[in-house]
Amino acid sequence: MIQDFLFQAFAASAILGAVLMVTRRNPVTAVVFLVAVFFATSGMFLMLDAHYIAAINVILYGGAIMVLFLFVIMLLNLGHAEWRDLRGPIGGLVGGSIAIAFLGVLTRLFVGGAESRPVVEVAGSALRAAAEEQGVVGVVARPLFQEYVIVLEVTGVLLLVSIVGTILLARRERT
Repeated sequence: MIQDFLFQAFAASAILGAVLMVTRRNPVTAVVFLVAVFFATSGMFLMLDAHYIAAINVILYGGAIMVLFLFVIMLLNLGHAEWRDLRGPIGGLVGGSIAIAFLGVLTRLFVGGAESRPVVEVAGSALRAAAEEQGVVGVVARPLFQEYVIVLEVTGVLLLVSIVGTILLARRERT
């Protein structure tokens, strides 16, 4: 009972943080709300007994990636930009249709209730069984370094290229 309440509280705070992140004009404030979404997502992982993934989520995304985002935002001085968001009838139509579709999916999940809960319970029990067999780190590391090694390497290269590009942009503006 309390686990369901906590999971729903973390989910609601993640949704609220995501909505607040998208609606902020100041990029630094948006990044702060994104950090709150990462912490709420980590809370949901904790409720699913995925402690290692929750810790990695806090350390990697909540820490390192957000520091990198803030560094790029402050380096490029995006906090004082006078650019417009999607506005007008087209922006409102696109945003409204996405919001209605999202609320429809959420309503279906909450009204369905019994059909949607066993998926979470099965996933939690499968994670527990795999963690007992391989260990918690093995459950994450084995697929990461066997099936998804190319994705891991491409992500590393993309992060390296983005860091080098940021440094080149900063040096070009200074000279």
